[in-house]
Amino acid sequence: MSKDKSGDKSAKDSHYATLRRAHRDARRERGEIPTPRPDKRRKLPADWKPPALAADEVLLYGLHTVRAALDNPDRTIIRLSVTQNAAVRLELGDLSALPFPVETVMPQDLDRALGPDAIHQGVMLETRPLPHRKLEALSDCPLILLLDQVTDPHNVGAIMRSAVAFEAGALITTMRHSPTESGVLAKSASGALELIPYIQITNLADTIEELHGLGFQTIGLDSEGPQPLEDTFSGAKIALVLGSEGKGLRQKTRQTVTSLARLDMPGAIKSLNVSNAAAIAMYAARQHLKA
Repeated sequence: MSKDKSGDKSAKDSHYATLRRAHRDARRERGEIPTPRPDKRRKLPADWKPPALAADEVLLYGLHTVRAALDNPDRTIIRLSVTQNAAVRLELGDLSALPFPVETVMPQDLDRALGPDAIHQGVMLETRPLPHRKLEALSDCPLILLLDQVTDPHNVGAIMRSAVAFEAGALITTMRHSPTESGVLAKSASGALELIPYIQITNLADTIEELHGLGFQTIGLDSEGPQPLEDTFSGAKIALVLGSEGKGLRQKTRQTVTSLARLDMPGAIKSLNVSNAAAIAMYAARQHLKA
């Protein structure tokens, strides 16, 4: 009588399918194959909700973001969840020797924790928010940036990257109508969140007045500004103020800044994304400061 091997074959097929998935996920984390489009990715349950976080807890993800957070001595780490491949790419060494709890996971585990839109690259870090910084600490900074109700965390993250590139001393936003420290913001900033103070204040006009007392010239970017930005600079301390796309600067902000200025654009398009405008304005400010 022949022996039925159908059970063995099924187990073997399942084993090799698991190996194929792990190999594919590893290649995807290395960037060798593209991440599936949202409509093609593995569907999560319709009732999926992001994890409830305490007020003093942030989830960060992505290789650059997490590496920068781990290298930041001001970060308080709660737990690291990482795939084996991502641990190698992060050069973590012996995971058991790290000074915080580490859990080795599969990419699907992070998909379930972070949702279908998070490009986590195999790593998630639970951490405390960065310590709050005070304006007085900026008295020696020649360039800082303020945002007047820019709400999109992707834009704020991109602005943060530019601010670090141009050595701005801080990025200041309001507590209301501005993104808090989050995984989306940190991923968009690609590590820059760890390199520049992100200060959230209650009242922007009061903060602008406080900066005047610290010796800053505050310049609001406005498409109807009376003169080009490059002709507006004076002094050795510049604070650039940018408003949200569409609404621009609020009236109170326009009345409080030292000057209003415009970015002259000779082309057919006369407006820019706020992150692009911020980068151009900081470049112009740096040209003035080093002259």
